[in-house]
Amino acid sequence: MKRRSIIFKAPFEIEIAEETVPGVGPAEVLVETKFSAISHGTEMLLYRGLFPGDVAVDETIPGLQRPVCYPLKYGYANIGEVVAVGSEVNRELAGRMVYSFHPHESCFTADANAIIPVPADIDPLDALFLANMETAVNLLMDGRPVIGEKVAVFGQGVVGLLATALLAKFPLAVLLTLDPFKLRREASKRTGAHQCLDPTLTGVEKQISALFESNKSKGLADLSFELSGNPEGLNRAIAVTGFSGRIVIGSWYGSKPAVLDLGGRFHRRRLCLISSQVSTLTPDLASRWSRNRRFNVAWDMIRRIRPASFITQRIPLQEALKAYELIDKDPAATIQVILEYENG
Repeated sequence: MKRRSIIFKAPFEIEIAEETVPGVGPAEVLVETKFSAISHGTEMLLYRGLFPGDVAVDETIPGLQRPVCYPLKYGYANIGEVVAVGSEVNRELAGRMVYSFHPHESCFTADANAIIPVPADIDPLDALFLANMETAVNLLMDGRPVIGEKVAVFGQGVVGLLATALLAKFPLAVLLTLDPFKLRREASKRTGAHQCLDPTLTGVEKQISALFESNKSKGLADLSFELSGNPEGLNRAIAVTGFSGRIVIGSWYGSKPAVLDLGGRFHRRRLCLISSQVSTLTPDLASRWSRNRRFNVAWDMIRRIRPASFITQRIPLQEALKAYELIDKDPAATIQVILEYENG
């Protein structure tokens, strides 16, 4: 049996390779991919050659727990159907739609314990967003928004939009989002942001201050999320966050340098920078929360938000290079690009 796999050969160079599918082991399943989602953040760092070489590709995904070395496979949002099961696997898994933290491949074998069955009431296209929704849930667990707070979210890519959708369900005083791309600003307002501004425009600081001004409270945020993937976004978050405010850093910049302005604003306001990493739970919650519990919350939020509406392009696997070039060269035209498989 043959499959097609995306191989990252070098920065800006991918190929679709034909390979033989390994046999199904006793504790394994065979999955036929229907859709996979391209990560516009981490995966594009790999495509652009900006992935740091001194860390594992991914410390939580089997097969990716090694430093970056081209050629390699990558991807972590795969929806497929179980078409065969090993002798030791519950046969009820056969025919189930499953989510896998697996690279872009048309067919693959996996340990039965490594796949996640998609709940029957969730559309497969919505299920593609499981990992990103888990990230958004984790961001809010780290940021801990409080009733009546003024919140700013920098970056309205997929994770930023999902975080905004969750924050919109809180009784906040103000939910401000910022993104340079019109398509994403419009999606943000539909998602629940009170206002979405272009952070690159002259005078935007005055607009932010006016929006946050209330009673005797200065025009600054209580809580900010930096999800833009641009190190300058962190400086902007520092600039608009008030005394003793929290800034949750969900972006991963890879090898891009982050030159921070830690002058008067940062120290005099006693700002708190919070690193948010979805592969672990914040230690003070770990005794009561497991990753499975967080996954269950993510599934519930997918039911409420229906994130498939963020898909802007559906591109056949054989045209994958077109998908990566589009995200790289024309990000303003994309929110979420997915790959479709002939058997999907």
